[in-house]
Amino acid sequence: MSAGAAEMPPVVRRPRGSQDVRARATRERIGRVVAPIVVGLAVLGVWQFLVSVVGVSDYLLPSPAAIAEEFVAFAPAILAAAGVTGFNALVGLVVGTVLGILLAWAAAQWRAIDAMAAPVVAALAVVPIVALAPVLNTMFGADSQFGRQAIAAIAAFVPVFVNTLRGLRQAAPVHRELMRVYAASGTQTFRTVTLPTAVPFLLTGIRIASSLAVISALVAEYFGGPRGGLGSFISTSAASSAYARAWAYVVAAIALGLLFMLATALLERIVLRHRPAA
Repeated sequence: MSAGAAEMPPVVRRPRGSQDVRARATRERIGRVVAPIVVGLAVLGVWQFLVSVVGVSDYLLPSPAAIAEEFVAFAPAILAAAGVTGFNALVGLVVGTVLGILLAWAAAQWRAIDAMAAPVVAALAVVPIVALAPVLNTMFGADSQFGRQAIAAIAAFVPVFVNTLRGLRQAAPVHRELMRVYAASGTQTFRTVTLPTAVPFLLTGIRIASSLAVISALVAEYFGGPRGGLGSFISTSAASSAYARAWAYVVAAIALGLLFMLATALLERIVLRHRPAA
C-alpha cells in the first residue's frame, strides 16, 4: 500500500436509520401543509361545480367566484369589521384567561372556593349565548361593545379555568413531599413544581378559549349593540338578499378564528420549547 493511500482520512458514514428518520419527518411536515391545501381546493372545485354545472341556486349556495368578487369589492369594510370583532374577542380572551387563572389558583389552594366555584362554572359553561347576548346588549346600551366583550370573556373563562385547575392538581405527590423535605416554602413549591406541571394544561385551555372567544363575539353581534362587527354585517347582508356578500363576511370570520387559533398555537410552541425538561 502506498504512503498516500495510507494517509487518507477514513470515510465517516452516517447511520442510515437517522437519515430515514429525518426524511420521514420532512415528508410529514410537507404532508401537514399540502394535505389541507389539496382538500380545500377539492372542496372549492366541487362547490363551483355544483353551482355552475348542477345549477344550485345562489339563494342556497353562492359560487366561490361570486364570494371572491364580493370579498374584493368590500375588502375595506370587511377588514374594518374583522378589526371590531377581533378586538372584542381579544379583550374577552385576555379578561377570561386572567380570571380563569386566578380562580383556578384559588380553587386549587382552598377547597371551600373550589366547592363554591364548581356550580358557577358549570352554569357558565351551559349558558346559551343567544339568550345572554340580548340581555347584556340591553343592559350596557346600544353604543357599547362591553356586552360583546363580556360574552367573549365568559366563553373564554370556562376552558381556561377547567384546564388550569386540572393542571395545578397534576403535580405528583412525591414531588411535593420532596419539596417539603427540603423545607421549601409554599411559594417555592408552587414555582418549581406546581406551575411547570400546569403550564401545558393552561396553554391548552387558552388555545381552546381563543376559538370560543371569536365565536361568542361574532354571535353576540347578531343581537343588537353597535354596528360594525362581522356578525352585524352577515345578518344585514343576508336580510338584504346579498348572499354572496354575507358569505364573504363569513369567510373573514373563519380567517379571524384561524388567526386566533394559530397565534395561541404559536404561543404554546414557544413557551413549551423554553420550558425546562422534566
